[in-house]
Amino acid sequence: MTEKDFIPLPYSHEHSEGKVTYKSPSNIALVKYWGKKEHQIPANPSISFTLDACATTTTIAYKKLENPTPNFSFDLWFEGKPKETFKPKIEIFFKRIEKYLPFLKEYHFVIETSNSFPHSSGIASSASGMSALALCLMHIEKERMPSMEKDFFTKKASFLARLGSGSACRSIEGDLVQWGHHENTVGSSNLYGIKYPYSVHSVFNNYHDTILLVDKGQKKVSSSVGHDLMHQHPFAKNRFVQAHENLTKLRTVFAQGDLKKFIEIVESEALTLHAMMMTSLPYFVLMKPETLQIINKIWDFRASSGANICFTLDAGANVHVLYPAAEKEEIITFIKNELVVYCENGQYICDRIGFGAKKM
Repeated sequence: MTEKDFIPLPYSHEHSEGKVTYKSPSNIALVKYWGKKEHQIPANPSISFTLDACATTTTIAYKKLENPTPNFSFDLWFEGKPKETFKPKIEIFFKRIEKYLPFLKEYHFVIETSNSFPHSSGIASSASGMSALALCLMHIEKERMPSMEKDFFTKKASFLARLGSGSACRSIEGDLVQWGHHENTVGSSNLYGIKYPYSVHSVFNNYHDTILLVDKGQKKVSSSVGHDLMHQHPFAKNRFVQAHENLTKLRTVFAQGDLKKFIEIVESEALTLHAMMMTSLPYFVLMKPETLQIINKIWDFRASSGANICFTLDAGANVHVLYPAAEKEEIITFIKNELVVYCENGQYICDRIGFGAKKM
């Protein structure tokens, strides 16, 4: 499919007002997307576990204006309060998607949104937020095009979400979602995420992710700035090759349930992401001392116990601890006894693989 496929024909139905709510999860990348081209096209493909508990719930109430306006008309509420600082990002998003949803200036929207986790703390709030918003808007379009097929609805929702936040396109579905063209993955696309199309061993069912909140504050550098630093990065080309190679390796890993190789790839990807930030200009160190303490504790525990525990990181200090469901009891005990002490105010989130967004 191309971008033109998402530009609608004249709508067959009209709706004057309504209300819709979607709950959409965050996701945690295993192979990291870092660096993008024009129009939110990824510089390399990525794959992620869709989460379950870490989610954004968004409600849009919409009412037809008497006359279309030259500007977008909307109010934004975040966790029960007006949030003016979020509005410019929504404005940019609407500008990007207007050609694909030409009804946007015909309505006034009241957008109410809330997260089940701390905002801007290394959990992908933009992924869950933009995917939830895109799904609500797609619901409005589907009311105007009742014949729209489910597969197209899902693809277009992912396509639109990507234009708000790249990783958001991986939050529409679950449990494993790949985004970005990869020559060894049938159906892969730079325009939207797809459910992983190959066999996955049962050991990866119900995988768990305990998120250690090392630092709940605002990130030092936004993801958008971080992506832009890849344009002139001296190691960018090799990094993009590495991502493609790791995706190819994961096909065998997922099929065979090779947890040792899975751990190796996932941890390498996390450290590479931070290495790219530390070697860019300007450069950033996003880990905290507690992040490194946790990593070393995980390595020591894995060596002594043989547990299939590993870590991954997004562009921040928080640590995602990944492990199979069968080992949950032993690993949760280790986390509580050895790792929670490094969390801000002892806070952590227990999450697991989820299966995508839901209409509420």
